[in-house]
This record gives sequence, structure tokens and C-alpha cells, in this order.
Amino acid sequence: MAKQALIVVDIQNDYFPQGKWPLVGADAAADNAARLIAAFRETGDPVVHIRHEFTSDEAPFFTPGSEGAKLHPKVLNRADEPVVLKHFVNSFRETELKAVLDEHGITDLVVVGSMSHMCVDGITRAAADMSYSVTVIHDACASRDLEFNGLTVPAAHVHAAFMAALGFAYASVVSTDEFLSSNA
Repeated sequence: MAKQALIVVDIQNDYFPQGKWPLVGADAAADNAARLIAAFRETGDPVVHIRHEFTSDEAPFFTPGSEGAKLHPKVLNRADEPVVLKHFVNSFRETELKAVLDEHGITDLVVVGSMSHMCVDGITRAAADMSYSVTVIHDACASRDLEFNGLTVPAAHVHAAFMAALGFAYASVVSTDEFLSSNA
């Protein structure tokens, strides 16, 4: 029987309007993530929080020990919910994430968080490669405008492109409402 866990990726203070690296839609994504956290807590399915810190004080955001590197108040972990500290895009790289999931017999991951084009993408692809069944909740993820070769790509387009790519081969990509109604 499949056993699922909610993975809350990098919903941290620096990604919000007063932070060092604000994302477009961070508040709305965190609100949806909070709804999912509440639903998982209600069913007793595990919630695992991922918190990114860079290893250098020179980092543009998530500097070690900073207020910006703390989990955002909308999605704070409970005492019984693990917080996995990572230093790389891929949440599995050099962390105890796989051991935490194995301890609970997890086969299915539900992924929410930030940034759509980096850490959400990274964990989703890695998890799929590790044979987890993955669902990404697209409206519980946030991104930002990117620049490439003199062209600014709006955050909505960045997010859509990454969700489309993940949905093509790595995950089921659904909204918060779709997920909650199908798992009621």
C-alpha cells in the first residue's frame, strides 16, 4: 500500500516581500501549502520540512543563522515534524531526507514550496529518479522573474514552463483544490 508524505521545500522568510530574494506569489503559495500541511496533519500522514542554508555569509540569501533562512511562520513545523537542513538545490544531496522517508515507509511524495525552477524542480526530478511517485502542487509553489541572454522571463512563465516539464515526465502536477478533493 502506498504511503505518502508532504515535502515542504524552502518556504523561508527570504522569499517573502521583506526578504532578500522575494518571489512572485510567495504568500499565496504559502497559504496553499498551509492548507495542505493541515490536511496531512489531520490524516496523520508525515510532513517533512526542508530548510536551505548556504554555507557562506556571502550568499545572496539564506545566509547561515539569519532570520531570512528561518521557516516562514505560515508553514512552521510542529515538534514531531522533521526539518531537513540542506546546502544544495537537490534536497536529497548530502541530507538525511531519504532516511527520514525510509523510516516511515514512504512511497509517494507530495511536493510544495520554492523555487519552482530550482529546488522544487530538483527534488521532484531526484525523487522520480529514485522511484518515488511524485505529485507537485503547482499553486503551492512560487518562482521569480529570470533573465537569460538579455531577455526577462516573467515569473508566471518560468513557473508554467517548469510545471509543464515536470508534468511531462516526472510528476503529476495538480492544484491544491484538486489534490484535496481527490484525497478527501
